[in-house]
Amino acid sequence: MARIAGIDIPKNKRGVIALTYIFGIGRSQAKNILAKAEVDEYIKVVDWSDDQIRKIREAASELTLEGELRSRIQLDILNLQKIGCRRGIRHRAGLPLRGQRTKNNSRTRKGRRKTVANKKKVTK
Repeated sequence: MARIAGIDIPKNKRGVIALTYIFGIGRSQAKNILAKAEVDEYIKVVDWSDDQIRKIREAASELTLEGELRSRIQLDILNLQKIGCRRGIRHRAGLPLRGQRTKNNSRTRKGRRKTVANKKKVTK
């Protein structure tokens, strides 16, 4: 079991796929890391040597990953909210940020429907 950036990556997957289990590494970034470490991207993690794992760890250490990246993203969101820009206001209100409509959809951001009861009419 290889441990990179504090994450145990799955040993029976190809290198490119296994590296995507680390927060902050996608497919293209995983390919770049493996190319920099001079490791074939089609080799499974089980077949990596200790020297290859060390090179991959060194290549990945140059990036902002996992907890540091999560906290940086959270601080960026708090900064948007503090300055009161449109994205910050939408974050605060729990609404979609990137121009999506909210009349019919956006249940993922807004949560479950909150039914509002009708007012009863007064009869004389």
